[in-house]
Amino acid sequence: MLRNTTGLGRFSRRARVTSAVAVGAAALLALSACGAGGSTASSSSGAKNLTVLVEAGGHGELQPIADAYEKQTGTKVTFVELPYDGLYNRLNSEFSSGSVSFDVAALDAIWLPAFKDALTPLNDMFTDDVKADLFPSLVDGAQIDGTYVGMPAWANSEILYYRTDLFSDPTQQANFKAKYGYDLVPPTTWQQYSDVAAFFTQPDAGLYGTSVKGAVETEWLANLSQAGEKNMVIDSSGKSTLGDQASLDALNFYTSQVPNAPAGAAQVDWAAAQNLFNQGKTAMMLFWAHAYAQIPADAPVTGKVGVAPMIGGSAGIAGVPGPWYLSVAKASPNQQAGLDFLKFAYDNNALSVTSSLGLAARISAFEKYQDDPKYAAFKPLIATLNAPATISRPANAKWQQIVDSVLIPMIQKAVVPGADNQQLLNDAKAQVDAITK
Repeated sequence: MLRNTTGLGRFSRRARVTSAVAVGAAALLALSACGAGGSTASSSSGAKNLTVLVEAGGHGELQPIADAYEKQTGTKVTFVELPYDGLYNRLNSEFSSGSVSFDVAALDAIWLPAFKDALTPLNDMFTDDVKADLFPSLVDGAQIDGTYVGMPAWANSEILYYRTDLFSDPTQQANFKAKYGYDLVPPTTWQQYSDVAAFFTQPDAGLYGTSVKGAVETEWLANLSQAGEKNMVIDSSGKSTLGDQASLDALNFYTSQVPNAPAGAAQVDWAAAQNLFNQGKTAMMLFWAHAYAQIPADAPVTGKVGVAPMIGGSAGIAGVPGPWYLSVAKASPNQQAGLDFLKFAYDNNALSVTSSLGLAARISAFEKYQDDPKYAAFKPLIATLNAPATISRPANAKWQQIVDSVLIPMIQKAVVPGADNQQLLNDAKAQVDAITK
C-alpha cells in the first residue's frame, strides 16, 4: 500500500480538513511584492477553466487561492479531490498514458522523482528572491536532475508539544530539579527529552512521558538527521547508509523511549499518538505543526499546550520537511494558464494560512502570522525547517517502496524489547540496496 510520510495525506484520511476560510483583499496582496518569475497571473492565456488534481486533506489550502485567482483573472479553478492513495494511482495512470484530465496537480514531495518527465519545467519561476523566501529543503526538493518541476505550496514538520500545566507546576519543577539537577523546561536535546519523558512516566496516574510511533517512519528519520546523517537512508550513488553510526544512534534513541510510552508502540501511528496527547495521557508529543490549531475545544489539554522546535541530537535540531508542490502536467493543453496559476499561488501563498489546515510554504507567510496565538506553532516550525541539519527525503523514485517494505517493518521490530538494532539496520541496508540496484 502506498503511504504518505508528510503528516497530511495519510493522517488526513482520519481527520479530513477540507473547508476554506473567507479572506480579505488585504491578505490577498500582502505577499505579492516579490513574486515568482514568469508571466503575470492576468496573462491572456485564453483558458477560462483550469482543473487541479488534489488530495482531499490539502484542498482547503488551495481554495482561498483559487477563489482569488478566479476573481482576478476570470479563470475558474475546478478541484478534483481524491484520497492519498487514489491520487497517486490516478497520476501514475494518466502520466503513463500520456493523456491527462487535469492541468495542475498538488504532489507530495516524494512523488516528484517518479513523475518528473511528465511535469513542465519551472526554472524561470525560481528567481533568487523566490528561493530566498523558501526553506532550503523545499528548494532542494523542487529540483530533480537539475530541473525545477514543482512550486512549494505548503510545508510542515514535526515540532515539540508539551503540557504547560505539568511543566509549570511548582511541585513537578522541584521534584525534577532534585532528581536531574537542572530546571524542568521544554527539552532541546535527546538527553533532556529522555529525562523529562522518564520523569513524567507515571503509569499509576495514567500518565506517560511520550509516545513511540512504531507504525510510521518519519520521526525516526528526523532522529537520523539529528544524529548527523547527511544522506537520508540513501546516498547520491543510490547505496544505503543504514547500518552506520548515525543510523544506529538514531534507532537506539528512538527505541530508548519505549519504557516511557504506553504499551503497543509497534502499532501506534499519527492518529493514535495525537489522541494520546489530546486526552492528557502523555506529557509530550512530537507531531506535525499544523495540529496545534486543531486541538479540540473540549480536549482535556486545551489551553494547556506549549510548542517548541523539534529536539536535537549531536547535529542539532532537525525535522523532516513535509512539503507538497504544485506542478503543471506537460500533456495539459493549458500550459500558460497552469503556469500563471502556480505563479499566483506562490505570490499569494499567505492565503493558505487562513485555511482550516493553516499551512504555507513561504517563510514570509509564516512570519506574517507567527505572533498570533492561534499560530504559535509557526515560530518553532520556522526554526525547525531552517535548521542546518534538516534535510529532505531522497529524490529516489523507489522511496515509497523503501518506506513501506523496509523502514516501517524495521522500526516495528526495533520497538520490541530485546531487539538487535544493529542487525535490524544491517538487514534493512541489504533490502534497500536490493531495491535500488
